[in-house]
Amino acid sequence: MTSTSMRFAAYDRYGPADVLYETTGPLPAVRPGEVLVRVRASSVNGGEVMMRAGKLRPFSGNRFPKRTGVDLAGEVVEPGSSRFSAGDAVWGMIGRRMGTAAEYVAVAADHLDHLPAGLDPAQAVALLAGTTALTGFRDKAALAPGERLLVRGASGGVGYVAVQLGKEMGAHVTGLAGAANLDLVKELGADRAIDYRTVDFRAPGELGRFDVILDTAGTDLAAVHRLLTPGGRMVAISFDADHLASSVGYLLANSLRRTRPIRFFSGNPRSPLLAELGRLVRTGALRPQVDRVFPLSRIADAHRALENGGVRGKIVVEI
Repeated sequence: MTSTSMRFAAYDRYGPADVLYETTGPLPAVRPGEVLVRVRASSVNGGEVMMRAGKLRPFSGNRFPKRTGVDLAGEVVEPGSSRFSAGDAVWGMIGRRMGTAAEYVAVAADHLDHLPAGLDPAQAVALLAGTTALTGFRDKAALAPGERLLVRGASGGVGYVAVQLGKEMGAHVTGLAGAANLDLVKELGADRAIDYRTVDFRAPGELGRFDVILDTAGTDLAAVHRLLTPGGRMVAISFDADHLASSVGYLLANSLRRTRPIRFFSGNPRSPLLAELGRLVRTGALRPQVDRVFPLSRIADAHRALENGGVRGKIVVEI
């Protein structure tokens, strides 16, 4: 590697997708325990879109410029760890920060693993949201064989992997998605695929009740909770500021329960979780679904595509 500069995506203020731009800067400094990776692909996730729009301002602050991107697939440039050698194909997450929409990134070695054979970089980042579904089902909800699982946003970046994982874990899976994407949800293995626009959460009889709900939409939590069986668990991975007022009372009540039906978490996967995801890929339990691929120069279009909805799988940024 002879270059000392790189291209990356950034923004100088909160706002619509148009605030994103491609720029250049020095390569990242590599600290002890970190690996310098030449990024080949990243993806667009809901949290990044919300942050860029300013919906998470209390957490993200007002220091600019900011970067975007949390997941990556690429090749090791400087190993920084005995686990890797220069040229190794890897995948992983940057941790609790952003910046993988860039040519190079420094990542803690324990946030990376070797890329499963047979996956190209775009397919790899399209599957990395599986770490969220795996943590939610296995560690937060303890999903058991035979239980009834509802996946909201079943054709989206997390949901499409969750449908496959739910079936692999032996659950009866119902997926909610837009009408145009119900075919995909069925192809992924869902027992039922239902147009979310036809569902009234105030009338649980329409859908029945579920032992586990994975909510990727973040709408009115109290309304969705009505769909849980006694002892049911809901894993909420998205926060919807538009429904805060209607949900805050329920969140307070939830915090006082001995057994909390709603479990929140934010993904920060380490190498063992990535290795488990890779095993599921190798056995054929999980397959990638790439919606569209955008070059880094069109990062704004990539964000816009996710915000427009109707996504079938993952929006990928190729670098």
